[in-house]
Amino acid sequence: MTDQDNMTRGSSGGRLKKLLPLAILVAILVTFFAVGGHEYLTFDTLQANYMDLQGFVESNFLVAMLLYIVAYTITTSASLPIASLLTVVGGFLFGWFFGTIFTVIGATMGATILFTAARTSFGDALREKVNPYVGRMEEGFHKDAVSYLLFLRLMPVFPFFVVNLVPAFLGVKTRLFVATTFIGIIPGTAVYNFIGSGLGDIFASGQEFSLHNAINQEILIGLVGLAIVALAPIVWRKVKGRQDGAAAT
Repeated sequence: MTDQDNMTRGSSGGRLKKLLPLAILVAILVTFFAVGGHEYLTFDTLQANYMDLQGFVESNFLVAMLLYIVAYTITTSASLPIASLLTVVGGFLFGWFFGTIFTVIGATMGATILFTAARTSFGDALREKVNPYVGRMEEGFHKDAVSYLLFLRLMPVFPFFVVNLVPAFLGVKTRLFVATTFIGIIPGTAVYNFIGSGLGDIFASGQEFSLHNAINQEILIGLVGLAIVALAPIVWRKVKGRQDGAAAT
């Protein structure tokens, strides 16, 4: 076997090793749909088992906490379509305060896993392909990364997994990604957990629950306000830059 053959095998092995984490996450996502997880994990299922769940948490708080954080980490990293439900469940099981803490920890860990897997698997190649389209966006991220990332977290305009992937090929540092994710998702997470904290009374009364109806106008206005605050530094710099440019001429 020639040195070139060894190099080719080494290169192929290196690519496979890089793709392995992403392949695992994709496998989890495919398996979730294959076994019908999206059909079983619903508010109806939660209502049918809420007494048993509450009893388990009361008897095994630490175990329940760890299981919840692990479940949320897997859900976020594999982009399973149950994050909203699971966030509400956190408030239902642990109360809005502890539920928010556990959810933020799990979501941040899961988001970081997906971010790292995407960057190491295809981040560089994807950045080269989309560079003509996102070049200016990447420049903005480097100049005002904190404001941009906080805005994307505070204002749920884009799906959570998209916000985890985009920074991966825009060259955002892992430390910055983790910090802005942890801080930025707190307000929205607290809202969902607060809603979940009242589920017990709703289930006990036999009422139907709709997450869509629970997110009212006041909550949305509050999240929009926080997002505007996150973008304020960017707007200020641009306005000031134009004023300085006009004064120079």
